[in-house]
Amino acid sequence: MLFTDRLRQKAAPIWEKELQHPFVKGIGDGTLPVEKFKFYMGQDYLFLIEYCRVFALAVVKAQDLPTMGKFAQLLHATLTVEMDLHRGYARKFRITPEELERTSIAPTTHAYTRHLLHVAETGTLGDLISAVLPCQLGYWEIGNHLAQTGKPPLQPLYQEWIQMYSSQEFGALAQGLSDLMNTLAEGEKEKNLARMEEQFLISSRYEYMFWEMCYREENWIV
Repeated sequence: MLFTDRLRQKAAPIWEKELQHPFVKGIGDGTLPVEKFKFYMGQDYLFLIEYCRVFALAVVKAQDLPTMGKFAQLLHATLTVEMDLHRGYARKFRITPEELERTSIAPTTHAYTRHLLHVAETGTLGDLISAVLPCQLGYWEIGNHLAQTGKPPLQPLYQEWIQMYSSQEFGALAQGLSDLMNTLAEGEKEKNLARMEEQFLISSRYEYMFWEMCYREENWIV
């Protein structure tokens, strides 16, 4: 069994709850209120900024030039391509780049990104990859799942989101990261694999919590 298969199997109950979350289902059928999606756009923008920092740390932790190149590619894809697409997509919801920049970070976004940065700074490259995989693989799985249900009739703009995360280009990035995870796991001690598994599960839980945060439009209570 590939290590990524082990991770996915372990996290199956969490990922299934993600697919059934009203935010995710609301994107798929077009019933999600636009204000909730706009809240998501702002928080996801802040998340992507910190995600770039994690990939930058991965370049530093990489032990060879090919691996450095893979993470440099992911950093470029996220920092330039994905964030530019995010800004352009946000404009269709009448959210300006300035408004994205002024977004205040919500508690769950703050906690999730601090988790990723802590693992990236203190852990191994394997720890780092296992912590970011639930985002990369999770979005690809959600995108493909929603693509199979057909176009959202009530909100055509959500179809663009589905197309982005079910695309071959995004899938190739997710698969490349999975392949690297499996390569690093080969011959690794069980105690290290168990630690990476725990990082994967923590991030999987945060992925679910991120949808919940956006659905409730979470804010600081004090």
